[in-house]
Amino acid sequence: MSVRRRAAALAITAVLCGAAAPTALAAPSPTPSPSAPALPAGLYGTKDPTYDGVWRQSMAFLAQRIELVTPAVKSVDWLVGQQCASGAFASYRDASKPCDAKTVADTNATAAAVQALVELAAHREVVDNGVSWLKSVQNEDGGWGYNPGSPSDANSTAVVTGALARAGVPLAGLTKDGGKTPYTALQSFALPCGGEDGGAFAYQPDKDGKLNANADATAAAVIGAMGKGMAAGNSNAVKAPVCTEGTGLTPEQSAQNGAHYLAGALAASGHLDLPPMPGAEDSAPQPDFGNTADAVVALAASGHKDKAAKAVAYLEKNAQGWAREGGPAASAQLVLAAHATGTNARDFGGVDLVKQLNATGPAPAATAVPSPTATAPEQPADTSSDDGGIGLWWIIGIGLAFGAGIGFLLSGRRKNQQP
Repeated sequence: MSVRRRAAALAITAVLCGAAAPTALAAPSPTPSPSAPALPAGLYGTKDPTYDGVWRQSMAFLAQRIELVTPAVKSVDWLVGQQCASGAFASYRDASKPCDAKTVADTNATAAAVQALVELAAHREVVDNGVSWLKSVQNEDGGWGYNPGSPSDANSTAVVTGALARAGVPLAGLTKDGGKTPYTALQSFALPCGGEDGGAFAYQPDKDGKLNANADATAAAVIGAMGKGMAAGNSNAVKAPVCTEGTGLTPEQSAQNGAHYLAGALAASGHLDLPPMPGAEDSAPQPDFGNTADAVVALAASGHKDKAAKAVAYLEKNAQGWAREGGPAASAQLVLAAHATGTNARDFGGVDLVKQLNATGPAPAATAVPSPTATAPEQPADTSSDDGGIGLWWIIGIGLAFGAGIGFLLSGRRKNQQP
């Protein structure tokens, strides 16, 4: 489980374990103290951004983009201003001061920001600088750690892989000694089929070198092994989950093995559980809404939308309070899950997730209604815009959509077109 997700999970568990029955409330990042400086005007969310400012901003943009929402220019400018001259992003920093030796670069934040700007077709120079930095800190095993120089982990490798792929980088060409690629690194975390938790991915090997199944890492790795980004759409193909045994598997086979594990993990209850807090191993399991949403995206993107249906229904019924209290990243995760499965994000269990997400930041520059949740194939994004702002052709496209009659273009749930 990633550092960012682990901290959030423990906070959520602390809240849920104190209730007589499971509730849907999450404890997000700490609220800034009264003496803390005011948060930047363009930043999404009201909680302390120290550990997730860039991440939650990027997640918000990814979710808004697929719902044809154009974020405010000042919000995009805030994200762009977080980049260091090296091309790296920290989790969050005071942009009034230049990055220095004390600035802790964050591969996950950098990859998320790159993905968001690629999808917005904005600031290609920022994307290119971020890509160059990510390539420069690739580990010798082909993967990435949370911070440059740290051991590779499945989550970081997956999110960086997705960012590079969306930016148009040929992943097979990112080789280290011995021909190791990002796919090589991802597959090194995979548990073999035929045994316990077969097909799953581990976050990292434990101190004894053993791989332990981790649903969060598995969902991320499924997306990464397919060379897709976090806003991956749904595959039209309907496949039976299969776990392929043996060595020399292709990245696609490893991704399908991970999907097989996730389908089994969701089959009984329709949701994943948080790991127990230290000292509370005997307490009742608590639902992990974030990981469940990520698993839904992974299943849908790998051709198993039908296996995600029960989880979507569970999220619609139970995850509303979590998303509201969890802030922009939580709402965005549900939007991405809805999008991947063709579910209406503007009426998700009776909640308009898009409106809820938009309310966490500055008023959007433009919004398309109704929801265009039906998924289209994920194509390389057009990032040719060099005007420094939101992609010109995307804005024009939205205007044309309204002019031609938005109902004709967006009504109903279009069938997915990815082969």
